Amino acid sequence: MSQVPETRTQRNKRNLRQFFVFGMVGGSGIVVNLAVMVVLNWVLPHYQRVALDLPLTAFNVRWYHVMNVIAFMVANTWNYELNRRVTFKARKQGAAAWWKGLGNFMGIGAVALLVGMLIQTALLKPESAFYLERFFGWMDDSSGLRKKVYYAQLIQIALTMPINFIVNKLWTFRAVRTGHLDEIPLVAPVVAPEVLEADRVFDAAETE
Repeated sequence: MSQVPETRTQRNKRNLRQFFVFGMVGGSGIVVNLAVMVVLNWVLPHYQRVALDLPLTAFNVRWYHVMNVIAFMVANTWNYELNRRVTFKARKQGAAAWWKGLGNFMGIGAVALLVGMLIQTALLKPESAFYLERFFGWMDDSSGLRKKVYYAQLIQIALTMPINFIVNKLWTFRAVRTGHLDEIPLVAPVVAPEVLEADRVFDAAETE
């Protein structure tokens, strides 16, 4: 027996709830992310040192970029599984579908990662107008609580979380919920109004 489609108010409340839960899961992911950063900060060279020179350019990859990518991989795997089970209530699937969903989650998350790395670079590069120590003199790396790399990581995560939520709601977990993983693009296109409407209709059909 079909049910009455949800109203705009109900849909807004559901979206708000999902964003809240997504944020709670993301909060646990931040703990994982920072824990990985702390461990890597102990075992890798100083985060400001050059890890790789980019050929034929004046640019390079710093160790804080490497740390960020590794922490992203670990924390996003954690977030993916929790969001499947809690936020978007995905259906049970086999290992192949899980890995495919994770791959798409990582691929889409890479958009936020790239934006985050630009933010992180702006906060940690001494020549940048946004260099953290320029505004907060106590961030002098003299102790763990004064390390700029940790605060830069927190700031870029906070600024990119909305990107992750919107894109993953519209693509990754919409398809994971129903097993239609082939519908997920590896890199998400620009969000269009008709996609939002399609998601509403799709969710209403699930309640029938």
